[in-house]
Amino acid sequence: MNDYSGLIADYSGSMNDSAGSEGAFFWFAVALINAGLAEQKNRSRWAWFLISLLLGPLATAMIVIWPAPAPAAPAMSPHARWKDPGQ
Repeated sequence: MNDYSGLIADYSGSMNDSAGSEGAFFWFAVALINAGLAEQKNRSRWAWFLISLLLGPLATAMIVIWPAPAPAAPAMSPHARWKDPGQ
């Protein structure tokens, strides 16, 4: 009589290992997508990438639902001068 219990135990163990790596790949892919979405909404790409590694798809919902912040005023370069309105 054949004993398949060893094969079943080995097969189920390999399934669990691949499921974990697929889940990690999905989580990382979501973080990359969220970084791109965040940049389109004038948010920090790196900050949202790191937040997405922690929160995953919940971070996607936060990026999509929250309105984009108002654009910041351009910074003045050290060589530029303010124009005097009286001149």
